[in-house]
Amino acid sequence: MFKKLVFTLLVVISLSSCSEKQPIVGIDGSAIPPAFANFPDMPFPASAYVDLEETKALGSGNNWIGSLVFTVDYSPSEVFDFYMSEMPKLGWIEVATVRARVSHMTYIQGRRAVQILIEMDSSDSSMVTITAIPNENVVGKGTLK
Repeated sequence: MFKKLVFTLLVVISLSSCSEKQPIVGIDGSAIPPAFANFPDMPFPASAYVDLEETKALGSGNNWIGSLVFTVDYSPSEVFDFYMSEMPKLGWIEVATVRARVSHMTYIQGRRAVQILIEMDSSDSSMVTITAIPNENVVGKGTLK
């Protein structure tokens, strides 16, 4: 229980410490919400709202691991298309994608892998979970053993 409380506190402090007066700009030129500024290796759609109770992430920059959970005011299909377009721009290599009621997307980059789950939250919004893990099956940039 104590570890969970400390972990949650670290996530909240980490996410709250990134507020700046000038907006951080994403790859499409739009402002990145301050809660996502610690994760520059991931694209985030505009109007994404982090779920602090469900988000469990350690680290920042290009070395974070854990799960980011957020809602966004776009349909699951629009979110899927966004990630199909934006992930390669940040150097992520597609491993597998499944467009379904709950869409799954898997990418690798360096010694990390991410899985993106996209599901309908309401008729006009989606819930997205991005989980990043170390991937020791990777030898070079984007190549599997």
